[in-house]
Amino acid sequence: MTNATSHADLASELTSSVPYLRRYARALTGSQDSGDRYALTALEAVVSEPSSIEGLSTPKTGLFHAFHSIWSTSGAPVAEDDEAELLETRAQWRLSGLAPNTREALLLRSIEGFTDAEIGEIMNIDAAEATALVQSAFADMADLVSGEVLIIEDEAIIAMDLESTVSAMGHTVVGVARTADGAVHLGTERNPDLILADIQLADKSSGIDAVNTLLERLGDKPVVFITAFPERLLTGERPEPAFLITKPYSEEQVRAAVSQAMFFASTASLKEAV
Repeated sequence: MTNATSHADLASELTSSVPYLRRYARALTGSQDSGDRYALTALEAVVSEPSSIEGLSTPKTGLFHAFHSIWSTSGAPVAEDDEAELLETRAQWRLSGLAPNTREALLLRSIEGFTDAEIGEIMNIDAAEATALVQSAFADMADLVSGEVLIIEDEAIIAMDLESTVSAMGHTVVGVARTADGAVHLGTERNPDLILADIQLADKSSGIDAVNTLLERLGDKPVVFITAFPERLLTGERPEPAFLITKPYSEEQVRAAVSQAMFFASTASLKEAV
């Protein structure tokens, strides 16, 4: 990066990577505000010293590497208010049962799509160790947390697939809803521990609206949203979901997101439908 073109390319790649770093950061902290603070700090570090990511495979990998260095050094999220502090303290207590770095490796691989070699670059470990961390993460989290799950999904085949995956993880599916009204009725009746929700439903109703109504009635619940258009949510201009799966998704992504979400007792609700 010694000329104007390379600097422009770096800026462009960093800009396109930021929404996904913010998603990763929110999944680690369970909080949009805390996650964004970490992501911004990492971005500022790379922008102020581009040479710090030279030698890494891509600018995106370098940005995540900078984030991981900050995250592993700080040891825990920095809360700015009582609500954030309560959530993050609870999350850290639950996460204390996991081996170091397993959760990070799992998210980097399953949700963000990095290869084991790239995870090694990000976390300063070799690819074999990254593979082992991902494998152990699933087993660790399955042993620590299980609960009842409401699925909001209008496509029958996808709903069946989600139900099978969630059940195989040891969770109980309390029901599947195809519309916002159906989801509100079923969720109010069964009071699940976690909600797994598509955003656009069969009758053109909104899974986001359904989730917001349920959170108002039941109190804070961890939520995993599913969408074919993640860029519509990862804008930074409004409250965003901490846990977001992009369609088409893999079973590994569902397992990772559900396991992560079960660690948190709250998730930010969205105020607008997509």
